[in-house]
Order: sequence, then C-alpha cells, then structure tokens
Amino acid sequence: MDSKLTTHVLDLSKGLPAQGMKIELWAIADHGEHTFIKEVYTNKDGRVDDPLLQGDDLTPAEYELVFYVGEYFNDKATDSYIRPFLNKVPLRFGISSTEEHYHVPLLVAPGGYSTYRGS
Repeated sequence: MDSKLTTHVLDLSKGLPAQGMKIELWAIADHGEHTFIKEVYTNKDGRVDDPLLQGDDLTPAEYELVFYVGEYFNDKATDSYIRPFLNKVPLRFGISSTEEHYHVPLLVAPGGYSTYRGS
C-alpha cells in the first residue's frame, strides 16, 4: 500500500471544490510544540497537487492541518455584507501506521464545517 497523507476541500456554499485555499501542515510534539512542515494551496479540484506526506516522511505522530477558510471566503465574496464566521480551521489528528493512506477532507461553508477520515 502507498502510505501517504492527502486532503481536499469542498465549498458547500457553492457545491464545488474550493480552489486556491491555503493549507498549512504542522507536526505536534508530545509537549505541544508545533513544528511547521509545509504550506500548500488547493488546485481546481480542491486537492493539493502532491501528497502532504508520503513514504519515509509519513511517521507516526500527531499532526495539524490549518485551513485558511476566512481568507478563501473573503477572496470569493460577491456580497460585501456576507462575511465568513470562521477564520482558520485547525484539524488535529494522529497517524499511527506507516502502512496506511490517511485522507483528511474538509467540507466547509462560511458558517461551519465538517470532516471525517476519508479513503
């Protein structure tokens, strides 16, 4: 199996992939220290072009994806009276196996979000 970490973002307010959303990946140490790993942007399909982590870079640990939904919705706003409630959405999760595919999708609208472990 190809071990990797992937994500995608769907804009529920439009029913479309969220193109151009900034995402940061952080590693979280046992004592809570955050270590920045990378910054990526979603493509036209709401996905990133390459896995966030794969192979030897995917190690058992706690990670956090930070989705910049406020910037995304502010940039896409067509009505100046509608502003998103959310700013940054952090999703913290654990990777326990180097033999699995971890997929962390975000379903988002200006006022809320949902996630799950995808495949």
